[in-house]
Amino acid sequence: MATTTGFTIQEVSRRSGLSEPTLRYYEQIGLIGPVPRDPGSGHRRYDAAAVDTISSLACLRSAGMRVDGLRRYLDVLTRGNDAAAEQRELFTEQADRLSAQLDLMRLRLDYLRLKAQLWDARERGDAETEQDVIPRLVGLIDRI
Repeated sequence: MATTTGFTIQEVSRRSGLSEPTLRYYEQIGLIGPVPRDPGSGHRRYDAAAVDTISSLACLRSAGMRVDGLRRYLDVLTRGNDAAAEQRELFTEQADRLSAQLDLMRLRLDYLRLKAQLWDARERGDAETEQDVIPRLVGLIDRI
């Protein structure tokens, strides 16, 4: 749990799901401000506000947002409600990117299932099913 001087990097990593190297990297590139150090050990100690920010960044990162988007989010966040339209745009853009990725993943899943059907038909000697699956596979390849 948190010490009197804040959360350790290990605790923040466990809470956020971000690795310790990622937390150090985010500090290095300025996504999170400089993290105070324990005077005795020199280890990083994150305060509750930093942990909240890191948790938000971890959620956005898990939704596929790139570092430039995380930077934009933090910049716009500081402007509060005055930047609501920009926040909406940022999240809409990311949702659209994620939707396109999901569509592509569905196509890839369909492809794998059709390949399994093809090989199942070949194993069973079912030439009719094999001939039915091949054009569907070719059609998917063109879309992937």
